[in-house]
Amino acid sequence: MPEKSFIARIKDGERLIADGATGTTLISRGLPSGSTSETWVMEQPQEIIRLHKDFISAGAEIILTSTFSATSIRMQGTPLKGKEDLVNRRAVELAHQASAGTQVYIAGSLGPVGQLLKPYGPLEPEAARDAYAGQARSLSEAGVDLFVVETQFDLGEVKAAIQGVRSVTGIPLVVSLSYDRGHRTMMGVSPTLSAKELEGLPVDVIGINCGRSLEENLQNLVELHQNTSKPLWFKPNAGLPRVDGTGKTFYETTPEIMASLVPFWLEVGAQILGGCCGTSPEHLQQISARIKLL
Repeated sequence: MPEKSFIARIKDGERLIADGATGTTLISRGLPSGSTSETWVMEQPQEIIRLHKDFISAGAEIILTSTFSATSIRMQGTPLKGKEDLVNRRAVELAHQASAGTQVYIAGSLGPVGQLLKPYGPLEPEAARDAYAGQARSLSEAGVDLFVVETQFDLGEVKAAIQGVRSVTGIPLVVSLSYDRGHRTMMGVSPTLSAKELEGLPVDVIGINCGRSLEENLQNLVELHQNTSKPLWFKPNAGLPRVDGTGKTFYETTPEIMASLVPFWLEVGAQILGGCCGTSPEHLQQISARIKLL
């Protein structure tokens, strides 16, 4: 367990390095198409431990649990239905095993529940809130240091997630949106709107993850910084994905190119840096090395 708390380091203005991509890295290592990382939490735990260790070796000071899809709602219709408590606790256990003897923080990952809230979809906000509360309780009791509600696109769901998390624990909370339409989320939310909506809520850090191009995400980071006083989390994709002649998806942005952008990310306010889709341990090692030079 780290000697200094996550919040203390953030308040002291320290820069922290988060990990890279869970999904695309595991897919490159054999995770079957259509499967989630939670499957390997239960069936191939050694691969989850390897993933965490590789990112820690690359410089990560924060690793996210492999629980992005581990709410009761999202697990409906999957082989893991009804096992969300077990999956969440097991994922935290694997993160602890991988980080034993280090100063790394373990962040409980909470992704979207997979259904639109009313009036745009069938889900009642209270159901989403309760699903997030259940996941947060499992993760908290298993020993995470903070939560990351990530890849969000709907402020209604964001607020339900915050309510759910805060109904069971007061540990640090990061909320990160994905501007997957360039400068808007799928539901039309801009960085300005998300900053203003989250400014007065019980959230410790706000940010950006996933999204589209690195250029667009940099512009989104600038806009977010201009409209909030909260510390900023930034985990962009390694650029846009491409498809080769065999139908395989890959990311063109090299580790060196991604690392070259680090000074710009820091200059416009990012305090916690990592990467999302396409960000391999090699990418993170270059990002980490560049941060340490600045």
